[in-house]
Amino acid sequence: MQAVKMFTTLVCPYCQRAKMLLKQRGVDAIEEVRIDLDPAQRDAMTQLTGRRTVPQIFIGDTHVGGCDDLIALDQRGGLQPLLQGLPV
Repeated sequence: MQAVKMFTTLVCPYCQRAKMLLKQRGVDAIEEVRIDLDPAQRDAMTQLTGRRTVPQIFIGDTHVGGCDDLIALDQRGGLQPLLQGLPV
């Protein structure tokens, strides 16, 4: 399974929803980068994604986007193949 990295904050309901969906799809480890604890990480996230909102989700080297993007990817049937490292 591909590594999952997520830029988050503690109080973000979209972060919680994205983590729940990923866990339902078999992801047992998510590297969380808490931008509320380290403002420099928010700058790094913005540089990587061009976005300032959380969550920002990476699966392997692929930037999936936010929670809505993750849900849309799952509904299109693309999340499981991406998690498995298959071409989407």
